[in-house]
Amino acid sequence: MTAIAILGGHLMDPSAGVDAKKDLLLKDGRVAEIAGPGKLKGAAGAEKLDASGLIVAPGLIDMHVHLREPGQEYKETIATGTAAAAAGGFTAVAAMPNTTPVNDSPELTRWMQAPERGAAVRVFPIAAATRGSKGEAINDYAALRAAGAVAVSDDGHPILKDNVMREALTAAARGGLCVIQHAEDTRLSQGASMNLGAVSFKLGLRGMPSEAESSIVERDIRLVAELRDLHPHLHVAHLSTAAALTAVRQARRNGLRVTCEVAPHHFLMTDEHVGLYDTHARMNPPLRATADREAVIEGILDGVVDAIATDHAPHAMHEKEVEFEYAPNGIIGLETALGLSMRWLHGEWKMPLGRVLSLLSAQPAALLGLKGRGTLAAGSFADVVVFDPRAEWVYRAMEGKSKAKNTPFEGWTMQGRVRWTICEGRIAYAAAM
Repeated sequence: MTAIAILGGHLMDPSAGVDAKKDLLLKDGRVAEIAGPGKLKGAAGAEKLDASGLIVAPGLIDMHVHLREPGQEYKETIATGTAAAAAGGFTAVAAMPNTTPVNDSPELTRWMQAPERGAAVRVFPIAAATRGSKGEAINDYAALRAAGAVAVSDDGHPILKDNVMREALTAAARGGLCVIQHAEDTRLSQGASMNLGAVSFKLGLRGMPSEAESSIVERDIRLVAELRDLHPHLHVAHLSTAAALTAVRQARRNGLRVTCEVAPHHFLMTDEHVGLYDTHARMNPPLRATADREAVIEGILDGVVDAIATDHAPHAMHEKEVEFEYAPNGIIGLETALGLSMRWLHGEWKMPLGRVLSLLSAQPAALLGLKGRGTLAAGSFADVVVFDPRAEWVYRAMEGKSKAKNTPFEGWTMQGRVRWTICEGRIAYAAAM
């Protein structure tokens, strides 16, 4: 494996407390040396990358993506989805289990990680919490973890039954995994295609009340409290409502291990963006009201939100070109997350750059127990993103690496352009110069 020396850049590694001009040497898939400008000792013979004027940071980690393989390769494959990830600065993605068949077995968990899949960056499978994601009987978490699963979730489907969720939290705690819950009481959301409110009323669409999310979050937190002695870890996926955020905040104050993630579309958009039935604005959880969006932004800025995750959900073009109620939920997001976070969290709302990067790297790594990732400390994995923090660019989905193009961010101006993405010491993406 060729050694790589990254020279002249500004190293920003929040978890290691580094924010300074540094040169970096990557060798044998690891960070071999960090030194002041021009002072690397082992760079002779290494491939040299000029990072002058650029940020050098730990590779981003997306803890919530849908890669569609196996079974839905016409939407996305592991190869195309991870190519999009690399273009967006991600060196690792955690893949949700709602494939066809559902990833509820050690065999499929291993299959997803096999070299034959052609992944450009590391794929960490999240296995189904229950058999077939049907919410009835939990899987063998120890066997799934041994096969490489980093968490369990029925994402796309909530675990509605109290006894099943209690059993999942118990087994996951004993197996050292977190349970990632898609918080939606489907008894309240059946037939809904967007958020319940003035916009859904105006458009004549059935709306999903915010209580469909918050009631499940509150129920799950109650179960975590009952199992306090086991120290279970509940993670709320794609949180979107003020009430759910309030519940998470209170749980943390009570000493419970409850964490959450937010997707860029939920801190940047509201249900008004549905416009005249724009299916690229249809997702689950739906785009919410302004008050919910403002609460989510506050939660990010004050530290209650633990991670930014894309919920990258590719669909074929023809699937979105139907009536709003019949369109599938979801948008792509791997190639826009850094640009949106840089422009809005850092540029508009003045969140320190280190904290933005931590939400996209160190904190997801910690939540999933990915040791040696989310940092560039010596000896850690050589997972690096090098980007220009000042570069502005306009997003065009047709120019992207994902097989899918379903995005509400077409034509949006982004800030922060990826120059190189390096995964375990190998250049996974290099921008055209």
